Amino acid sequence: MFSTPFVLSFSLLLSLPILFLLAPRFLTPRHPSLPIPLPDELHDLALFDRAVSLSKPSTFSHLSASNPKLKIAFLFLTNSDLHFAPLWQRFFHAHSGLYNVYVHADPAANVTRPKGVFDGRFIPAKRTYRASPTLISATRRLLATALIDDPANAFFAVLSQYCIPLHSFRYVYHSIVSSPSFDRTDSDPESTLFGVRIRYKSFIEILSKEPRLWRRYTSRGRFAMMPEIPFEKFRVGSQFFVLTRRHALTVIKDRTLWRKFKLPCYRDDDCFPEEHYFPTLLSMADPNGCTHYTLTRVNWTGTVNGHPHTYRPPEISRDVIYRLRQSNLSESYLFARKFTPDCLRPLMGIADSVIFRD
Repeated sequence: MFSTPFVLSFSLLLSLPILFLLAPRFLTPRHPSLPIPLPDELHDLALFDRAVSLSKPSTFSHLSASNPKLKIAFLFLTNSDLHFAPLWQRFFHAHSGLYNVYVHADPAANVTRPKGVFDGRFIPAKRTYRASPTLISATRRLLATALIDDPANAFFAVLSQYCIPLHSFRYVYHSIVSSPSFDRTDSDPESTLFGVRIRYKSFIEILSKEPRLWRRYTSRGRFAMMPEIPFEKFRVGSQFFVLTRRHALTVIKDRTLWRKFKLPCYRDDDCFPEEHYFPTLLSMADPNGCTHYTLTRVNWTGTVNGHPHTYRPPEISRDVIYRLRQSNLSESYLFARKFTPDCLRPLMGIADSVIFRD
């Protein structure tokens, strides 16, 4: 009735959907950074355990804004030169004792180490790849190092080499550490006492409704995240955030969610674990302790291959800085990205008259 070639062709056609659904069960994931080498994993676990053993979470659960020793740890995650080091140098000038700087630079990138505030601040680093769990590991490494290095590190700001400050250090420090009104979403009367902040939240973006969230959730396999992370608890957000010390400890203590997020993905175009691990973890651990928004402004207009708009020298102006500051959730954004390296000169030209003039 039917020829043999026809039967074979028809059978193959019917099998394609089955192959598509079952592929994640037997195909090997393709990603240059996976799996994370066991020695790197063991080294990180030892570092994290040390950080936990040396830290006392209760010390900063309720911070005193009158304590002059509270510091912000600025954590730079980079795979290229810190082209805006001169701008950051000017940002930090004359504020020693209120901050620490830490840099995780991909060892394969041969990053030039600037002098000044960055001198001696590079930590032992491992290879990193975009859209891979290696970026989670690098961020956790920075957090653990900062926790160990200085018990006065109360806040941890994760930045990239393409980030710039939008305000002076004085403004940034006051906004994060002291201001009782900076967070416009905070209506908790117990957050302040006599006009002074006594309870703090982490400034981290946590989103539950994004168009591609299901595809990202199933990028390791339909049931790979279960039972620890059901889809309704899966979150997405910027990988650039400001954590409290309590939440930094939560991140490096975690083993359960990490076992899921370090799994290889089968669809690279939907695999961005660094944008999911931190918001998912903190949303599950302490949703009311987070603002659910970030302090780093990004322009997603005209995004290309998952990258935000990149500002170039002709775009740098007073008006651009003012626009980038505007926020509906806080009094202002404090940082912004993404800028090409040749933006340094025009940015330095308006640093004192615009950026650092609050």
